[in-house]
Amino acid sequence: MRHKRLMVCVLAGSVFAMYGHAHGRADDMQAPGIVPKASPEQFELAFWNSIKDSAHASDYEAYLKAYPKGRFAALAQARMARLRTPAAQGPAAAQAPATTPGAPAAKARPAPVKPAAPAPPPPATMAHTGGEIHDCQSCPMMVSLPAGAFTMGNNASDPSEKPAHQVVIAEPFAIGKFEVTVQQWNACVTANGCQKVAQALNANPSAPVRDVSWDDTQQYVKWLGMLSGEAYRLPTEAEWEFAARGGSATPYWWGEKMATGKANCKDCGPPWTDKAPANAGSFAPNGYGLYDTSGSVWEWVADCWHNNFKEAPADGSAWDEPGCRVRVIRGGSWTDGAAYMVASTRFKYDASVRQSQNGFR
Repeated sequence: MRHKRLMVCVLAGSVFAMYGHAHGRADDMQAPGIVPKASPEQFELAFWNSIKDSAHASDYEAYLKAYPKGRFAALAQARMARLRTPAAQGPAAAQAPATTPGAPAAKARPAPVKPAAPAPPPPATMAHTGGEIHDCQSCPMMVSLPAGAFTMGNNASDPSEKPAHQVVIAEPFAIGKFEVTVQQWNACVTANGCQKVAQALNANPSAPVRDVSWDDTQQYVKWLGMLSGEAYRLPTEAEWEFAARGGSATPYWWGEKMATGKANCKDCGPPWTDKAPANAGSFAPNGYGLYDTSGSVWEWVADCWHNNFKEAPADGSAWDEPGCRVRVIRGGSWTDGAAYMVASTRFKYDASVRQSQNGFR
């Protein structure tokens, strides 16, 4: 079964190697006006730039699978052949068993920019649940989650979170392991898939991107879909809360009471500064292995804003309205206090507004 790709990856969440700068002819081909904006040629070039310096044969294999007659096909084949020789692989790799003829090619798993966090235990027992999905070199790492039922909302909190109600998510889905980072957003900008947005001076590439509107996120998920060949979108509000709770039914994903070291907020303990959010993944993951679902930056979701959950869908689908311009954000930010770290916390913004505390997964 193919998992639906969701972004809140959105952004998804995850901090992984983005497109490097091209050299030589590839650089020339990126000059404005030479490769059409958001064209198939641009996406192929972006794909190639993201792997052209890779030391993994599987990356070139992935390129050839996507573009068997691409402009860099001959070069990809040559590099793949060179990397698979014993001299290129080193003594240990040279002694590894040969691949079984006819076996499917392994999907590329490039190394992350930041050190990988310890792998969390699988949250449920089903095929692929808790596994990581990486559709392309520049795609955020996704975590697959199981179908399931949970209580959404909170009768003891803000009126907008009432009434608490049962939601049944009938199919497994995948969601970003981390919030989308500055580096990941800039990869989309470089490929002419997204608009450049103002970021804090000297913003760390591994920090969550912020100052992005709901409309901006639609550019990013469209670009990911064209780049990877998979269907990406923002998660619904129900999917987001299901994921953010990490399998828990308590106010906070970690328990009944506030605790330090669990989220990036002003009451959450170090590493914290009031100047900017910490780098993605700096705090503990929840029970599903997702980072920064509380604090860090507010995360856009697919739904139109409604003042409460009366008549809300019970199947996990997006609660939308024709022509809706006010969208839901979830999770609180690094500037907010402990009360905003509750898993049911929700707020709203106009879909066109860019605000310094807003990002997505």
